[in-house]
Amino acid sequence: MPTPLPLPERPLGPPPAGGAGRAPTGLARELGLPGLVATGVCSMVGVAINIIPFMLQRTVPGIGPYVLPAYVLASVPVVLAALAYAMLASAMPRAGGSYVYASRALSPYLGFVASFSQWFGLSVAIGVVSYAIPPFLRDVAVPLGWAGVASALDAGPVRLSVALACCWAAVLVNVRGVALVARTLVPLMVLTFAGGAVVIVAGFGHSQAEFAAALLAREGREVPAAAATFGWGPLLTASALLFASYIGFDSIVQAGGEARNATRTVPLATGIAVGAVGAFYLLFTAAVYHAVPWSFVAAEAQRHDLTAPGLLGYLLSPGWTVVIVAFAALALVKDLPGMLLGVSRLMFAWAADGIMPASLARVHSRWHTPHMAVLTSGLMATASIAGCHLAGDFFVGVDILVTSMLVSFVLMSLAVLALPRRNPELARLVTIIRSRAWQVPIGVAGVVTLGGLLASTVWRDVAAPVRAWYYRSTPVWIAVMVVASLIYWRERRLLERAGVDLAARFAALPPE
Repeated sequence: MPTPLPLPERPLGPPPAGGAGRAPTGLARELGLPGLVATGVCSMVGVAINIIPFMLQRTVPGIGPYVLPAYVLASVPVVLAALAYAMLASAMPRAGGSYVYASRALSPYLGFVASFSQWFGLSVAIGVVSYAIPPFLRDVAVPLGWAGVASALDAGPVRLSVALACCWAAVLVNVRGVALVARTLVPLMVLTFAGGAVVIVAGFGHSQAEFAAALLAREGREVPAAAATFGWGPLLTASALLFASYIGFDSIVQAGGEARNATRTVPLATGIAVGAVGAFYLLFTAAVYHAVPWSFVAAEAQRHDLTAPGLLGYLLSPGWTVVIVAFAALALVKDLPGMLLGVSRLMFAWAADGIMPASLARVHSRWHTPHMAVLTSGLMATASIAGCHLAGDFFVGVDILVTSMLVSFVLMSLAVLALPRRNPELARLVTIIRSRAWQVPIGVAGVVTLGGLLASTVWRDVAAPVRAWYYRSTPVWIAVMVVASLIYWRERRLLERAGVDLAARFAALPPE
C-alpha cells in the first residue's frame, strides 16, 4: 500500500486589523450542554476531593474538625467568580474565554496576565493530578494482595512513568477533537458521581467507634486523642487551599468557541457544574469525617499521603475498597482531558490575536482542534510532573495553582465592573444578570473576597519555612509572569510594526 499523505494543517498567521474580515478560526461548534457540564465537572472533581480535605491536616496544622466550615467559606468566592464568568460568557462566547473577557473589558495586557496566569496554574494542576494517580493505583493493589505492584507504584521511576502516560493519553484525546472529548467525559462524569455515592453511603453508614475498633483489630493501635481549638487563621488558610478544589469550571468558558448556542449553554453549564460539584464536595467530605476521626487523619497525614478510599479501607471489605479506590483513580484520570481542553484554548486565543507565535493557532484540518496548542500545553504539564517528582510534594503545585487562579478570578470580577465603560457595545450583549444594580455588587464582592484570599495565600507562602525560594509559589509565579510579559511585549511590537490597528482589534470579538 502507498504511504498515506500527512493531513494538512491550516496555519493562522497574523490576522488583519480589527475583528471584521479576519479569517475564521477553523474550530467546530460541536459541544452541547452535557459535554460542557462534563468538561467543568470532570475538571473539578478528582484529586481535590480525594486528597486535599485530608492532607489539609498536614498543610494547615490546627484545622482539625473545621474542614467543612472551611469548604463552605471557600464556596463564597467561587460563586462570585462563577457569576462573573457567566455574565461575561453570555456576551463573548469565544475560545479562550478568560483572555477574551479581560482583553476586551480591561486591556490587552491585563487580559494576557489573567489568562497566562490561568494557563500556567492549570498546566501545573494537570501535572499535579497526573502525579497523584499512581498512589490511587497503589491503593487498589494493596487490598488485592499485589504487594509487588504496590511497592513498584511507590518507586520514583514507575510513579513518574505512569503519570506521564496518563497525561499524554489525555493529550491524544484532545488532539482528536472536542466530540471525542465529550464522548469520553460524559460517561466518566456519571461514573465519578456513582463512585462518590458509594463513598458517601459508606461514610455515613459507619461510625467513628466502628473505625476505632477496626484500627485496633487490624494494627493494634488506638485513635490518638487530640483537642480541637478554633482559629480564624487556620480556617482562612484552609479555605484558600480548598478554593483550589473548585478550580476547573473555567474550562467551560475556554471552550466557548466550540459550544453550540454558546450564549445560553456556557453560562448555564457553569452554574450547573459549580452547584453540583459544591454539593458533592460537602457530602463527600462530611461522610469521610463522619466515619474517620479527624485526630487520626491529622496524625496519619504527618506520616504519609492520605486518600479518602485509603481511610475508608479500614472499615470496608477488600472488595469494596477496591471498588471505591478504582472509582477515585478514574476520577483523577478524567480530570485531565477537560483541563487540557481549557488551557490549550487559551494559547489558541493568544495566537489568534497575534500576541503569541502564530503556530499555536494552527487548527487541524480533519479534527478541527488547535493541536499545536494542545501539544505545547502537554509539554508544560510534563514539566509540572517533573517538578512534583523532584519536590516530592504535590502541594507545591497546588499553591501555584491557587495563586495563579486567584489572580485570574480577581481580574474577571474587575472585568464585570469595567466592561460597560470600556466596551459598551459588548456590555449590551450581556444576557445573564443584565442589571448594573446587581452587576456592581457582585463585581465588588468578587474583588474583595478573591483579593482577600489572594493576599492570604501570598502571606502564607512568604511566611512558610522552605528549603529554597523555588519551593514558594509566589516567586515562581512572578518569574513565570516576567518571562510571559517579555513575550507579550515583543509580539505586540511586531504587530505595531506591521501596521495592525490594535485599538480596533481589541475592541471587537475575535472571529468564530
